[in-house]
Amino acid sequence: MKDSAPKHTSVAVIGGGQAGHSISYYLKERDIEHLVFEKKTAMHAWKEQRWDRFCLVTPNWQCDLPGHPYDGTDPDGFMKRDEIIEYLSRFREKVAAPLREGVSVLRVSPRADGAFDVFTSAGDYIADQVVAASGGYTTPIIPRLAERLPPQIKQLHSEQYRNPQALPEGAVLVVGSGQSGAQIAEDLHLAGRKVHLALGNAPRCARFYRGKDVVTWLAEMGYYDMPVEKHPLREGVRNNTNHYVTGRDGGRDIDLRKFALEGMQLYGLLEDLDRGVFAFRPTLKAALDEADRVYNGINASIDSFIAENNIDAPPASVYHPIWQPAEEPGSLDLAAAGIAAIIWCIGFQPDFRWLDAAVFNGAGHPQHRRGVTAQDGLFFLGLPWLHSWGSGRFSGVARDASYIAERIAANLSASKTKIHRRATAG
Repeated sequence: MKDSAPKHTSVAVIGGGQAGHSISYYLKERDIEHLVFEKKTAMHAWKEQRWDRFCLVTPNWQCDLPGHPYDGTDPDGFMKRDEIIEYLSRFREKVAAPLREGVSVLRVSPRADGAFDVFTSAGDYIADQVVAASGGYTTPIIPRLAERLPPQIKQLHSEQYRNPQALPEGAVLVVGSGQSGAQIAEDLHLAGRKVHLALGNAPRCARFYRGKDVVTWLAEMGYYDMPVEKHPLREGVRNNTNHYVTGRDGGRDIDLRKFALEGMQLYGLLEDLDRGVFAFRPTLKAALDEADRVYNGINASIDSFIAENNIDAPPASVYHPIWQPAEEPGSLDLAAAGIAAIIWCIGFQPDFRWLDAAVFNGAGHPQHRRGVTAQDGLFFLGLPWLHSWGSGRFSGVARDASYIAERIAANLSASKTKIHRRATAG
């Protein structure tokens, strides 16, 4: 039941995941009163939207949440799903955020006095400042053509996939070759399922190269500290698909050409559906070649770094394709191929419909600089490449949260100064 009169909070944080808890950590550190609203439960995505064999694709040492660096015994390993949940549970206990679980934020609107109206399912609030920390992966993307598929074919989004045994018997079509798509296709392939994989334009990278994890090399090269303003693509990097690689079984490359040699059927971009037959664009060879170009390009940049710094390392190497498509498969008859399930792995999109503020561009994406918007007192946190590569990850959200907390504190200080001046002037 809603309370009738709005309550006041200095800062309203929308979202109770790692981003929301990170900003809460720094706000508590500065004794800034705030509330964290979470429509489900804290860290729910990690508990409810990951498959059974899910694991990190970056080494554990990169997990560095505020006051909570990786505290396990395998810093160079890759935490599995249950280990990640336990790590986050310990983080939640440390932060002890003023959390309101099961409370949906229905609308946030700027007020004429500079504050914000925050309308929720459990009552209304007035907040001096607002942090949108709900992230960029809230609404699963499923194409409209999915509505035309035969009802007997089971359809799932990647967030709903759990394991091969939960799917009906038969072949499986995975649509999308980003991190989730490639890893789910591998999971099914290793379980002996017949897999058809429709590739997008996702790049790939090596797991280990010249004696180290590629992530370690890139960290030493300063890549993860590069702000979005200095990236060659500038803000365009925010729309990039993540490189596919895996931390499974200690970490390894994902080579789709190898899977093809072992019986996985690969296709180009999914284009259309007509009477139970999927049509694909002839982009398979180009997609594989481009992924390998990126793979070799990252390794070449590591080669240059090693040479420039006279680092003793194992010799360089170049990946050469071990398989090429004999032709571009243009179609897939679902019934003839025995497709029993389709897994959509084409990503998510943010959902900021609840935020009634003029801070979005023509494509509906937030406009900001390091999370700071043109609307005074309104901030974003936890978005991909908010400031750097790690912004939406365990490795970089702390730095972003600390920066935004400083801006919030500065705003509060400025507001108190104005109030004091008005009082003394009167």
